[in-house]
Amino acid sequence: MYVPPPVADFGGWYLRGDIGFSNQKVKHLSNALEANLTSQSQHADFNSAGIFGLGAGYRFNNWFRADITGEYRGSSTLNGYEVNTFTAGGLQSGFNKYTGNKSEWLIMANAYADLGTWWCITPFIGAGIGTARVTIANFTDVGQTTNGGPSSAYADTASKWNFAWAVHAG
Repeated sequence: MYVPPPVADFGGWYLRGDIGFSNQKVKHLSNALEANLTSQSQHADFNSAGIFGLGAGYRFNNWFRADITGEYRGSSTLNGYEVNTFTAGGLQSGFNKYTGNKSEWLIMANAYADLGTWWCITPFIGAGIGTARVTIANFTDVGQTTNGGPSSAYADTASKWNFAWAVHAG
């Protein structure tokens, strides 16, 4: 009689993978040189970009689990413009066209409470804290004014670490 080999038991350890897309928004772009701005119309947004994550965790009992995750949020292109009127040596009007790229690396520690299982579905809630490294690259601001000429500004690639948090439900 054949007896199948025992299933490997790793205790409560698990691996996870995440994949998705981001749809980010821009509230407002500001320029320190626009102190004399009197009116403005602005639009800016990012293109969608892929999100890829990996993590490892441990299930402590039937309802509580925790994990550490790392995530890369792919390069998303910024497209924006503004039309403005300002006073700098007389009334002028102009426009600016903004472009650039943003990407992020994210590291999180998460905890989850499973709320029971019904018909093979286990709803959960959770929270996480961590840090995110946000990088802006290839930023340009190309503008034109009525009394002046075209102007261009460029920024070097820059990164900044920020506090990150999450609330989970599923």
